[in-house]
Amino acid sequence: MKLFGTERNDLRRGRASFHDAWEVSPSDPTGPRFRIEDIHPCVDCGRYPVKRVAGESVDIWADIFREGHDVLAAALVWRGPDDAAWHRERMAFHSNDRWHGAFTPRSPGEYVFAIEAWTDQYATWRKEFLLKRDAGQDISLTAREGHELVRELMPQDRDARHRVEAALRKFASDFDPAALLDDEVAAAIAKSENRPDMTRSHVVPVLVERERARAGAWYEMVPRSQGRVAGRHGTFDDCIARVPEIAELGFDVLYFPPIHPIGHTNRKGKNNSLAAAPGDPGSFYAIGNEHGGHDAIHPRLGTLDDFSRLRETCAKYGMEIALDFAVQCSPDHPWLQQHPDWFRYRPDGSIKFAENPPKKYEDIVNPDFMCADRIGLWTALRDVLLFWVDRGVRIFRVDNPHTKPLPFWEWLIREIRSRSPDVIFLSEAFTRPKLMKSLAKLGFSQSYTYFTWRTTKAELQEYLSEITGHPERDYFRPNFFITTPDILPVQLQTGETWMFKSRAALAALLSSNYGIYNGYELIEHEPIPGREEYIHSEKYEIKTRDWNAAGNIKAYFKQLNAIRRANRALQQTSDLRFLQVDNDNVTGFVKESVKGDNAVACAIALAGEPQDFWLHFGDILIGPHGNKRPVRAIENLITGELRMLEWGGIRLHIDPASDPSLIFRCHAS
Repeated sequence: MKLFGTERNDLRRGRASFHDAWEVSPSDPTGPRFRIEDIHPCVDCGRYPVKRVAGESVDIWADIFREGHDVLAAALVWRGPDDAAWHRERMAFHSNDRWHGAFTPRSPGEYVFAIEAWTDQYATWRKEFLLKRDAGQDISLTAREGHELVRELMPQDRDARHRVEAALRKFASDFDPAALLDDEVAAAIAKSENRPDMTRSHVVPVLVERERARAGAWYEMVPRSQGRVAGRHGTFDDCIARVPEIAELGFDVLYFPPIHPIGHTNRKGKNNSLAAAPGDPGSFYAIGNEHGGHDAIHPRLGTLDDFSRLRETCAKYGMEIALDFAVQCSPDHPWLQQHPDWFRYRPDGSIKFAENPPKKYEDIVNPDFMCADRIGLWTALRDVLLFWVDRGVRIFRVDNPHTKPLPFWEWLIREIRSRSPDVIFLSEAFTRPKLMKSLAKLGFSQSYTYFTWRTTKAELQEYLSEITGHPERDYFRPNFFITTPDILPVQLQTGETWMFKSRAALAALLSSNYGIYNGYELIEHEPIPGREEYIHSEKYEIKTRDWNAAGNIKAYFKQLNAIRRANRALQQTSDLRFLQVDNDNVTGFVKESVKGDNAVACAIALAGEPQDFWLHFGDILIGPHGNKRPVRAIENLITGELRMLEWGGIRLHIDPASDPSLIFRCHAS
């Protein structure tokens, strides 16, 4: 498309006209005859990919029309990363010029689809012939026109060609139009490629990922704090010892903050103090020292062989390891000596430390992504990820991606996926909404969200309705981390067990991806006064815990995760519908599986006192496509009790002291 089709001087003089806005094809000055509009799913007119999961149908919808009364035909064409040719399948007319088609990608990778539309000449002739015949009009000439048309539309397929030729011979011998109207003839002609007015839509990309991109329970573990002896630096062997317990709780992903060597220069002390005492381990985000950088392991954690044993142990228990990809360096990182031009310097010649005024992070420096040797820098960062991919890592949580150029991430993610399509990227971007969503569009599989700060019923329902609506649901996959090493939200700082359970239930049931930071199950809640941060944070010191301490809620996570695994409805986030609840201290919702064979209703208390409420399902229908029915009964997934709905709803009671959530499987009539 050219901008108004005018010269620059004409633009300056304001001579541009709306009639110049479209550039037509030189071979067809009238432009395409068909309109293919409102294609769904499609993100930013195809600039960014739609996200889907391998093995599940991708439903495609579009408005397709042209002038007149001719019969139209449409096809969905798609191609996967290894396909030499397009796959093609007819689309079906739905209503009001809306058409539907579908395809099923079998493996992760980059797919594309488009829509083709053309005039079905044979169906148009057949319709006109039958209308004239039924009206008692002379059809002899129309029959001859049909004979000529069928000859023109002769298919190339051998069997289809033989069937059409037989029909033509029969008509020529006895002039009976029935030979041309036969359904087998219509099916044979459908294989003809004679479509002179065919129009193809723009191509729409689809990023197809594996199931773990859509559903997973994450457990964030600081490996140096997994030891049993107070003050002793933990090792990968200590982590291995904890894997069976974490797997038993039902977590799928074991996520580590940076495991690399830690810098010495300006090392942080306890509670983020600027001066480290002897023996302070420093922040694991100050990456790099004489032992190496982003492709090295902190010597006190173990070796690459130890890491491999840890990964293999996780796989044995059905878990994966996720590594932190933090693009920052300590002043001792080898890159500062090898590639000083990758960094910025101040007028006095000193290196520019990381800053977020008034905060100062003098234990780290950030690479200059737009430096003169940015190709070398970008390539080195890509090679870091490939180093870990080669060692079996397929999930990366990316630290602060919103502070790096968006083109870098789009390039990097594509580079990695071109080699390993099953790699998953989680965007840790607590930033402005549009920037957060842009990162999701350009390729991040999952995204951190504002869930942490949505606490009231109205806030939760408004935010979830936003990120599960259109177009967000086609590219934005939330991961509801309840806490992180950096964030201890205000609502948890009182240490009330019911609140810890309520937030866990909200995260695990509203989102198919959620995560906790180790210590949450022990109700750790002591903050820095007046701030949303842990005091004595293990970002700056080694902690030793009793993982079976009294008052823990490990059994609650085991229960939640077991229910999630048993119900496909809870393994997706897009199909979420809030229910009517006559109590502002309770939120209720229904989620349904992609295939419509599993539906779950949840009610979660947002206050600590016992709550009575009416849960109303309204006009919500559940079930497979084409067989949707109202909810008639709900089955408590904890007690097994089955209760029938009355007047479309049911009266319920929650006692948050024992369990702030009620979870039901829905049964239709």
